[in-house]
Amino acid sequence: MKAIKLAVILAAASLAVGCASKGDLANLQTQVDGLKAETASIKSTADEALAAAQAAESKAASADASARRAAAAAEETNSKLDRLFKKHQLK
Repeated sequence: MKAIKLAVILAAASLAVGCASKGDLANLQTQVDGLKAETASIKSTADEALAAAQAAESKAASADASARRAAAAAEETNSKLDRLFKKHQLK
């Protein structure tokens, strides 16, 4: 008799634990799904930031090249003016 009561109690306890485990699994699955969505959002933001950084790098390189061309042109103009000034001084 005691064995039957113990078996019934154990069976009821295992059913209760089984139901709680299913609820816990559903809760965990919801959390995992939420984390997947959040990770996808973070990846999207990171991809956008990378694209913006690459565009900024390209613009900076273009600006640097333009500045170097302008400096070279200014140096060339300065040299021409110096030659003209010296030529004028010799007259």
